[in-house]
Order: sequence, then structure tokens, then C-alpha cells
Amino acid sequence: MNKNKTFIDIPSDTQRWRLLLGEAAQPSLGALTGDALAADAALEWLYGRDPELAQRGERRGGQEASQLTTPDWVNAIHQLFPQEVIERLERDAVERFGIDEVVTNLEVLERIEPSESLLRAVLHTKHLMNPQVLAAARKLVAEVVRRIMDKLAREVRQSFSGTRDRRRPSRIRVASNFDFKRTVRANLHRWHPERQKLYIETPLFISRSKRHTERWDIVLLVDQSGSMVDSVIHAAVMAACLWQLPGMTTHLVAFDTAVVDLTRDVSDPVELLMKVQLGGGTDIAKAVGYAQGLIHNPRRSMVVLISDFYEGGSEYELIRRTRQLCAAGVKVLGLAALDSAAKPNYDRELAQKLVNAGAQIGAMTPGELAAWLAGQVQQ
Repeated sequence: MNKNKTFIDIPSDTQRWRLLLGEAAQPSLGALTGDALAADAALEWLYGRDPELAQRGERRGGQEASQLTTPDWVNAIHQLFPQEVIERLERDAVERFGIDEVVTNLEVLERIEPSESLLRAVLHTKHLMNPQVLAAARKLVAEVVRRIMDKLAREVRQSFSGTRDRRRPSRIRVASNFDFKRTVRANLHRWHPERQKLYIETPLFISRSKRHTERWDIVLLVDQSGSMVDSVIHAAVMAACLWQLPGMTTHLVAFDTAVVDLTRDVSDPVELLMKVQLGGGTDIAKAVGYAQGLIHNPRRSMVVLISDFYEGGSEYELIRRTRQLCAAGVKVLGLAALDSAAKPNYDRELAQKLVNAGAQIGAMTPGELAAWLAGQVQQ
């Protein structure tokens, strides 16, 4: 495979439209040749499966059977398209069209580019894999986890590095370090009197000085229903990052209708993720009850419940146990999403009841969660 090959050279807008619309547009737009024809075959192999596109005439191939196998297709798109297009095609293959062979075929797994979408697919389909394929899938999981952890570990270390030191400037440009007063003073010369606006040219940030913190217990409760797979991934990596911090005791607990304590594997997020069983029902109340049993010093404890709050167990028990935790001094945070997008779909009515019981509810990126946790510890 030639990884340095650039995207195909399509000579005209007409042929670009022909590539987009498929063979149905050939009488009006003309035929494709060379690399453009190969790209059309690769797109047809995937999007020709969509009946809605076919009905609208947006993509329709010929009646002949496709000659591409899944490994052939993966090789072809890596030769024909730029990286961002490859990632979109592989994501659509797995998530939109359910082509499990993309992550259960050994030949494909050994060649495919690791990505978060493929990690999600592995977690959904690992029960279908034989030992040889599972070993290859584990390598893909390890690489994606390494990339996520490299970024998140920096954010966690920065958030927990100590209190802000206003005497020293910082080059680390994060919102928690923003120095509002010094920034305003440094940019007063950019005040626009007619528009009544201050234009910031040079934002300033504050360093942090390290300090000893009392030991805290953090319990991460993660809903492992299929819709929460992104949050499961980031919770596993977050737990591994928190595990490395001095003065912190981190528990990671996955739940559906059963509760599984994964704390013993928290230092190895790859192993942890390979043990997660996605799917099943949801008993949030049981998970919160388990968390209660892990709390020894309520005023030095935080429970982070990561769920869409669609309760399959007792809503009454969930609210009662949440109220008990909050009344004892435990900080309870409910997250409807923990991922890079932080755009949740959740039961807002139950979430409001949890707020009424004393919990905080939101959706955060992993970096934002790290900052929130650090803020609670450093108060």
C-alpha cells in the first residue's frame, strides 16, 4: 500500500459530480476513467448499500456484482483518498452499514488505520472474534487508547498541579489558568470607544504552584449500555490517568443490570476495555448503591455517574440513594456524556430529579471533567 499517495486527480467539476452521484448520472455527465473510476467503485461498494440513496438517484451502480472483498476495499480507499476521507468511509462502513468484517477480519485489522470509530466497533464485536483476530484487535485498541491518553494525561496533570499562582505567568493556555485582570490591563490600548469593545490581542495566563492535597476517593460509575460506548472509552482512560495521581483513590465500576467493579484493571485501560460487555438493560440505582459501599470519608469523596439516565431499575431508589450521598457530604456529578463532543441524549426529567436531590448534572469532555474534579479537590 502506498501511504504517500495523494487523492485522485479529478480533472473537472463535471467528473466530481459524476463521482458523487454514481452511475445513474453517467448519461448526463459522462464516464469516469483511471483513478476516478476506481474511486467510484470503492464508493459504490459502500454507499450502494443505502436504499434511500438509490431511490433518490444520488448513487446507483450497475447491476453487476461487486468484485471487491472487504480487504480489497480497505486497500483501495487507502490508495485513493486522503486521511480524513478514509476515516469517514471506515466509520460509515462500521457504524452506518454494520460491516463487521472491517473489524473481525484479520487481514483488514492488520492494515486498517486505528481510530476511535474503529475502537467503538471492536468493543461492539469483540465477542465475534477468534483468538488470532482478538489479538490484532487488541493492538488497535492499544494504539487508540495511547493517543487518547497522551492528550488526556496532560490535561489531568495540569488540572491537578495545584492552586493558581498569580505572581507567575504561564504559557499553558487553558481556561482554568486565564488571568482576567492582567489581560484587561495589558490590552487597554486596544479599547474601541465607538464600538464600546475591548479587543484582546494578548491573553495572559497564570501558573499553578503545587501543593499537597488530602486523599480523596473518586468513584466512576459507567453505564455500559451500547449507546454509552464513547463515554465508556473515555472513562477508562480517565480512570487510568487519575490512578497515577498522588493522594487519589480511584474506583471504576461498570454497570447494566449487574454491577462489575473493574478497579483492579484501572491501571491498564486496554485490558479494562477488552473486559467491558456493552449492551443489556440499566439499573442505575443498583450501581449508586454499590458506590455507597465504597465511601469511607464522605466529605473527601466524589461519585461521578456517567449515564443517559434512562433507568430500568427503581427510580425511587436511585433518587433516595443520591439524596443520601449528597446529604452525607459526597459530591455527586451526573454526566450524560463524557466524550470529545459532549452532546448527550438523555432522560432530562430524571436528570432534573437528581438535581433536586443534590447532584450536579452536565455533559463534559474528559478535559472538562479533570478540571471539575481538580476544582472540587482544591476547594
